[in-house]
Amino acid sequence: MNKQTRKDDAKLRRIARVRATVEGTTARPRLSVRRSLAHIYVQVIDDSTGKTLAAASDADVKAKDLKKTEVAMEVGKMIAERAKAKGVTAVVFDRRDKRYHGRVKAVADGARAGGLTF
Repeated sequence: MNKQTRKDDAKLRRIARVRATVEGTTARPRLSVRRSLAHIYVQVIDDSTGKTLAAASDADVKAKDLKKTEVAMEVGKMIAERAKAKGVTAVVFDRRDKRYHGRVKAVADGARAGGLTF
């Protein structure tokens, strides 16, 4: 087993560990955050039906002179607006394999500021 395979396996274990405690329902869909080095993507997912209710990413943010954490905060506010337009006010937060700090925390703070509860 090479080093990359071990890293990928560890990442999948972290994702599975988080998802074991986080399950999106119709009443409380899952707010999933996908962060790469350059971009951030957020989805509100109803796991009981397998449907994405709302989505937002940093490509939707118009201001280009913001720092990455500020962009993440704006993405959080944007997903909150889009989710509330679909009638979603409460979600469960899915950070996937990332730690809850930096841009992931900024998305959560922006979603809370936008009116989502979790």
